[in-house]
Amino acid sequence: MSSTTAGYSAISSYSRVEILRLLTERTRRTITELSEATALHPNTVREHLQRLEADGLVVRTIEHRTTRGRPRVLFTAVMGEAAISSPVAKRKVREAANRGDLMRRMIPDAEPDTRDLDPDALHQLDAIVEHLADSGFDPAFDAHNLTLEVRRCHHQATQADHRETLCAVHLGIMQGVLTEAGGPLRAVAVRPEGVPNGCVLQLARSHAAA
Repeated sequence: MSSTTAGYSAISSYSRVEILRLLTERTRRTITELSEATALHPNTVREHLQRLEADGLVVRTIEHRTTRGRPRVLFTAVMGEAAISSPVAKRKVREAANRGDLMRRMIPDAEPDTRDLDPDALHQLDAIVEHLADSGFDPAFDAHNLTLEVRRCHHQATQADHRETLCAVHLGIMQGVLTEAGGPLRAVAVRPEGVPNGCVLQLARSHAAA
């Protein structure tokens, strides 16, 4: 797994969180639109978008024009249960599944809580656990309650005033990771209470899978 810490994760900057929030509210936005909405310089917005693209959280498309003029570059967040696909996100979930399969072959009893999960759900769990670990968190899966306890959230202290927005954006990111991985598991809620310096991510099985 990556040794990336939360201080270097894509959502460690609240400006990037705000950009993701705006792209969730309305897709296919331009740098100029995001700059006006955030009061950030266009070059700063461009740098944030490049970082989000590199992490598979944003994709860009070129506007299709039927009139004269230079086509605009449009940005969309890879978030939520109806997330669009990102080549970077697709590669990440595939590599996480490969690493998970390898570990389970080498150490069959390493993850006793995952024994009852089908392969698709296992690979979703591989993807979401690796995402959280790469973001600097410390996730622990509870098969009985179908939850992920997420600890070491530095946002609780450094960005406490924005916690509601942060949790909503991160829930959307995790929904996107599970959607990209494909399978029966869904992220339905984040509960910050009861976990010191962390939260609980509530998972559920899709109705079709159930």
